Amino acid sequence: MPFDVVLYEPEIPPNTGNIVRLCANTGARLHLIRPLGFEWEDKRLRRAGLDYHQIAHVTLHDSLQAFQDEIRPKRRFAFSTKGVTTYTDAQFISGDALLFGPETRGLPDDILEATPPEYRLRIPMQPESRSLNLANAVGIVLYEAWRQIGFVEGN
Repeated sequence: MPFDVVLYEPEIPPNTGNIVRLCANTGARLHLIRPLGFEWEDKRLRRAGLDYHQIAHVTLHDSLQAFQDEIRPKRRFAFSTKGVTTYTDAQFISGDALLFGPETRGLPDDILEATPPEYRLRIPMQPESRSLNLANAVGIVLYEAWRQIGFVEGN
């Protein structure tokens, strides 16, 4: 399994549905950290993910620590507008976890502070911009990480 995509307390069902589809198509595992801002059976989530829910590897965790304890990723990168290093400067390896925060508030400061500075990454944007759509951000980063390991296929 090349990568673990981790959504910390996602809030918008269609974003998560799109990320389910993205992970199914890239072979990444998707981890959702509770509480979710929607019900897992939400029809908007299902509609955005189409029939990819059947082939995606999705796990719900009660906390970020529960994810860490169960999955034990090699490294965990946290994505934030507060990151100093751009995602393209990181050297991703198979087994990395890619952590993204909730749509309206991003990752909490305590999680960012517990992440080594070189693992706090950002996606460049225009100075007057606040943020990207979560599904778009995950897509940008996941495809760069996958590209770096040669688009290795397989689950």
